[in-house]
Amino acid sequence: MSEYVERVIAETAKRNPDQPEFLQTVTEVLHSIAPVVDAHPEYEKAALLERLVEPERQIMFRVTWTDDEGKVHVNRGYRIQFNGALGPYKGGLRFHPSVNLSILKFLGFEQVFKNSLTTLPIGGGKGGSDFDPHGRSDGEIMRFCQAFMTELQRHIGLHTDVPAGDIGVGGREIGYLFGQYRRIRDAYDNGVLTGKGLAYGGSLIRPEATGYGVLYYAERVLEHLGDSIKGKTVAVSGYGNVAWGVCEKVRELGGKVVTLSGHNGYVYDPDGVVTDEKINYLLEMRASRNANIRMYAEKFGLPFHEGEKPWSVKADICIPCATQNEVGMKEAEEIVANGTKYYFEGANMPASNEAIAYLQEHGVVVGPAKAANAGGVAVSALEMSQNSERLSWTSEEVDARLKGIMRAIVDSSLAAAKKYGHEGDLVIGANIAGFEKVADAMMAQGLF
Repeated sequence: MSEYVERVIAETAKRNPDQPEFLQTVTEVLHSIAPVVDAHPEYEKAALLERLVEPERQIMFRVTWTDDEGKVHVNRGYRIQFNGALGPYKGGLRFHPSVNLSILKFLGFEQVFKNSLTTLPIGGGKGGSDFDPHGRSDGEIMRFCQAFMTELQRHIGLHTDVPAGDIGVGGREIGYLFGQYRRIRDAYDNGVLTGKGLAYGGSLIRPEATGYGVLYYAERVLEHLGDSIKGKTVAVSGYGNVAWGVCEKVRELGGKVVTLSGHNGYVYDPDGVVTDEKINYLLEMRASRNANIRMYAEKFGLPFHEGEKPWSVKADICIPCATQNEVGMKEAEEIVANGTKYYFEGANMPASNEAIAYLQEHGVVVGPAKAANAGGVAVSALEMSQNSERLSWTSEEVDARLKGIMRAIVDSSLAAAKKYGHEGDLVIGANIAGFEKVADAMMAQGLF
């Protein structure tokens, strides 16, 4: 292992001792790219890795808003502009009580390589707030979004930083955020946010993009292995946008999603989430002010497994679509014991480094998040292109471009892994392929 890599990991841990999620992803990525770093001694002289793991800018601000009863609340807002070597910072906004600096730095760091893999001209960033939209009225959410954007607007722009949605930030929130941005700036710069409604510059296929992209990625991986999605059972966690897109595309490709989950448990649906009624009900649930996966179980007469995760269910493919670190060693052992062949990450860093290593050691094909779930940001970048051209592409054109991007990510990951002696390893391949492009740009641009 590269001494330079190990030193940078140790220094990063020393400087960020209270940021476990960020240190987790830095450790995973830097270990993977060690062969590339060893082949380029000029990287150490230029302190490339030290610059790579330190965000270019970390913005933290107060968000003050009032609820429907007139009570004043104070939340914390963030924007991490991690690396802009390839283009304007690009990454979502997350509104969730768990949001803190460590989580946003891990997401921003991952976003750098994810965005690089798409081959589109976008850098990496992330942001959000510890605000919890769950159970809040439309008026409360609007007032929070307006207060949040009043500060954020100072730091974003068409050629600077283009946020999108994430957990807790959907089309409604993006609309409120854009309305406030337009009000303050007195300009119709709709390319400053992505994930917008179709009426004001959004892109077709954007809501489905991450879920669709996971399946286009998976489909290409299985093609390389002489297999297909048809006839496969799929265990999914979550029930949000990503899970919804996965359910739709699995059905189209001839497979069957048999689980969904929430923070409080999971549902096993042996008949599969395959009917229009079931798939559309996911949208209805999410629109509910008090959304809960138990609603699905009650609606379709299925048992609800309270406090449990879906990975004990036997399936050919596992696709976590919820949040970070939901798959630990216990869950990895269950997945292996069930004879699962494929594991593709729809969520960001849903497994611990130890769990990923265990899955790979036991022959499970692993598609990492920064590659498998890149479809969302890919279509966000396509939305930016449409905004710049003042055009709206057809759903068929956007979908075709998305599919091409996801298939190319698989191919470039496999080529990079083979080049550095790790043939077939999609995890190492994705990290190397994403890193090489960013490293080239950083070296070409000098110290920054």
